Amino acid sequence: MMEKFEFDLVFSLPDGGGQDAFDLADRIYEAGFEDAVVGTGMPGLLAVSLECEGIDAESVITETAQQILRQLPKGVFLRDVRPDLVSLADVAGRLSIKRQSLQKRPMPQPVTHGLYRVTEIFDVLTQQLENKPSVRFDIDRAKPWFAAGKGAQRVNARLALGDIDATSLEVVSC
Repeated sequence: MMEKFEFDLVFSLPDGGGQDAFDLADRIYEAGFEDAVVGTGMPGLLAVSLECEGIDAESVITETAQQILRQLPKGVFLRDVRPDLVSLADVAGRLSIKRQSLQKRPMPQPVTHGLYRVTEIFDVLTQQLENKPSVRFDIDRAKPWFAAGKGAQRVNARLALGDIDATSLEVVSC
């Protein structure tokens, strides 16, 4: 069954990112992602926010990143996929509620410095909805973002462990 996934790909640019922002955005669009939101606000990084459909998040994320990497200049590599670790402000924004509303609810333990695993947050929020139907947030609107979480975590782990090459996303043979 096809599902929507909403995620961000963060690429590291060679030579500190002296590339033309408009050229980079054009390359993303040429890769077939006309609806992507492209950000170049952080020197040396290129962020691409996407909503894509597929069967499982990890495959969708990997295939999308590969398509984009083929269009980008040599030396660019995938640095990070989001959502993986998220703040309560990130989650509140997706649910269209205030961060303080989440702070009043039971939440999982943060992983580090106020960041939570998106999958754990989703599980807790889903349980709260099941146990108390009067909860006032719309998790359905944020489902594509939450659905991408597990795939983002897997791709990030595979990158960190060296299981996949960050410049091609091909499996590294042992």
